[in-house]
Amino acid sequence: MTGATGVIGRRVVPLLATGGHDVSCAARSLEQHETVTKLGARPVDVDMFDRTGLCAALAGHDAFINLATHMPPSLGRMFLRREWRENDRIRRDGVRIMTAAARDAGVGRFIQESFAPIYADAGDGWITEDARIRPVAYNRSVLDAEQAIQQFSEAGGVGIVLRFASFYGPDSKQLPMMATLVRHGWSPLPGPGSSFVSSVSHDDAATAVATALSLPAGVYNVADNEPLRHRDFVDAIAHVIGAKPPRLLPGWLAQIGGGLARMFARSLRISNMKLRQHGWSPRYPSARDGLPAAIAGLPHATSPA
Repeated sequence: MTGATGVIGRRVVPLLATGGHDVSCAARSLEQHETVTKLGARPVDVDMFDRTGLCAALAGHDAFINLATHMPPSLGRMFLRREWRENDRIRRDGVRIMTAAARDAGVGRFIQESFAPIYADAGDGWITEDARIRPVAYNRSVLDAEQAIQQFSEAGGVGIVLRFASFYGPDSKQLPMMATLVRHGWSPLPGPGSSFVSSVSHDDAATAVATALSLPAGVYNVADNEPLRHRDFVDAIAHVIGAKPPRLLPGWLAQIGGGLARMFARSLRISNMKLRQHGWSPRYPSARDGLPAAIAGLPHATSPA
């Protein structure tokens, strides 16, 4: 497994370890070694871009879970194209190398994280896995990663793509910034208040990864049951922190904010029905249910405005 020390990975590893799985995780630094060991897994010093080293490390394993990402460290830096270069490298080159190494080692299953907000705006319609996608420059490399998984399946393996909706949780990088903006009276989401935003808690995303160990090959949306409209989402944050309902951002801001702003302004009512039909169910049916626990866990966003 790669990405074991990330916000999803450090939830997935204990789920698998306590479920009886023997888990190995890529860990290159001493700190990562210690974290992986505490989570209940075996640390392996291997580079995700080293096909030969990966093949040796994968000997005897049944599945490969790739949750490795390199996200910008703040909400503001997400809008800088250069901040996404390493993430693109992981998705474009790394996934291709990792799937090749998995085939070399005889690994039968490959689970790959992906990104649900690449779907095109669908208004009030539900979005299933076969809906039209419309990536922007910041996430076009998602297509490279998904293509590598499709090729893994075509070669006889079981390739799983998990298209995660927008994450939230107490260790989220974006949620504290969103709560701060709401405190100051502004919505953190571009686009009209009637647009839908689909989300999923970190904890529910982790259980979806565990479920993927028994899924048939294919693409699966990972989102909560009830996407909220932008207006309802930001009002839910305001309610939790004791602030007034914030003002919505003007429509022109999304137009001048570049591809990323326009993407987050889309109406994305993403359906999780396919994954639910295979036994997965989120603990939090909507962000309205999950945000109180997530915000309560933030280090500096718990007191009322």
